[in-house]
Amino acid sequence: MSVEIKTPIFSQGEDCKTDWRLANADYDDTDAHLQILGKPVMERWETPYMHSLAVAAASKGGRVLEIGFGMAIAATKIESLNIDEHWIIECNEGVFKRLEEWAKEQPHKIVPLKGLWEDVVSTLPDSHFDGILYDTYPLSEETWHVHQFAFIKEHALRLLKPGGVLTYCNLTSWGELLKGKYDDIEKMFQETQVFHLVDAGFKEKNIKTTVMDITPPKDCRYYSFHKMITPLVTKD
Repeated sequence: MSVEIKTPIFSQGEDCKTDWRLANADYDDTDAHLQILGKPVMERWETPYMHSLAVAAASKGGRVLEIGFGMAIAATKIESLNIDEHWIIECNEGVFKRLEEWAKEQPHKIVPLKGLWEDVVSTLPDSHFDGILYDTYPLSEETWHVHQFAFIKEHALRLLKPGGVLTYCNLTSWGELLKGKYDDIEKMFQETQVFHLVDAGFKEKNIKTTVMDITPPKDCRYYSFHKMITPLVTKD
């Protein structure tokens, strides 16, 4: 059973977008937590799930686009897999500096791209990627539950090669939905995500998911459910 999260991640009308780029990237001493502007961006306990997303994104090999670098959990897993190139978009200055240092030690070609994804992805060529992993943090209360769909509807299909795959998550949203509105993660995904994926041009028959068990720490502010879901969405 999930534990109720009493403090909402966003207050009504809150918008962090203007300040996010230059805000301090606060990695704690044990490198187990990343906060920006007081928001819990990522925590190390997510590792098994981040690895699941990474495996999905790299499942076709080739060129992988990752949107959101965070703590390099998914990125490092992608680098352990059989790919050719790894393009990564990150907007926060502190996180991007960590990305640049991390990139020097990786086995594959890394293409670091600095900026908000909204500004960067429009410059990327069509049919360029074999896999995409979208995992950015919501920057406003207004976009808390829907920011992933802006990317998916406007760009995902265009950027993927035929046969390419998209995976993504919005744990800050899904954790809230699973706090009270849903107690079945597959039903949550079906009712809140699938329509938007179909509306973006993906065929429902090409939308697959896998579910894994996980145990979030009791003090996690954004996720308390005992399962996580990995989408695998394929372009015809």
